[in-house]
Amino acid sequence: MRKIAPALCFALAACNSAGPAPGPMAAAPAPGASAYANLPAGVSPPGFRLPEGSGCSGAVARYHAMMDNDLNSGHVSQSVYDRIKVEIGQASAACQAGRDGEAEAMVRASRSRHGYPQG
Repeated sequence: MRKIAPALCFALAACNSAGPAPGPMAAAPAPGASAYANLPAGVSPPGFRLPEGSGCSGAVARYHAMMDNDLNSGHVSQSVYDRIKVEIGQASAACQAGRDGEAEAMVRASRSRHGYPQG
């Protein structure tokens, strides 16, 4: 058993090794402002879906799409959107630099700061 323990430690360490940072995901294009033109305030266009994906790139893409939707549907003012967009940009830069944990924490902090539940 004592001879197996070091080998097991190395095997488990390999599971947690830092690999290359995931590249930015190609997010589904967000509906343009014109898609909201004939809708009542607060309503998303038919077929609106949040981007899928994992890790920091998925979290950044979903938060960005959510904020674009909230701006276009009238849930958030332009000034608040502009502040959040800067925060999303900072999280995206951290993600692209391979700082996944930091990027995801930045998204969580921004969502909390602006009243968006974690999802």
